[in-house]
Amino acid sequence: MDLKELYKDVIVDHNRSPRNFRKIPDATRIQEGFNPLCGDKLTVYLKLDGERISDLSFEGSGCAISVASASLMSERLKGKTVMEAQQLFDRMHALLTREGMDSDPESLGKLAVLSGVREYPSRVKCATLCWHTLKNVLEHPGNPPVSTE
Repeated sequence: MDLKELYKDVIVDHNRSPRNFRKIPDATRIQEGFNPLCGDKLTVYLKLDGERISDLSFEGSGCAISVASASLMSERLKGKTVMEAQQLFDRMHALLTREGMDSDPESLGKLAVLSGVREYPSRVKCATLCWHTLKNVLEHPGNPPVSTE
């Protein structure tokens, strides 16, 4: 299977059955994100146990890429530390925006398929919305909603 087919399969799977698509009632941090260009809107729920992410989920509505990216992100970051999440944000931002190619994309696992979004520049903000929302909630809890403008 080539990367384009895998990209389509993973995006479709995570859009149809998003992982961790739910509210966390006792979340320690909550952040809204909004992409005014296409109307994608999501809320990221984060539960921290010290510096470790014990739970991460999201709710909202958006295109298949936006939902799939949030689903993949939530799967990958559960159990990671805040520092690991911030490092993964940096890697994903570079991967999605062409600012730098990851030297070890295989270590990203399923997240590597999101690199296919680079071929559709108008969709990059869809894929990065959840990541920017996560970064904001990690660095600045209690801030106003994130916008990808």
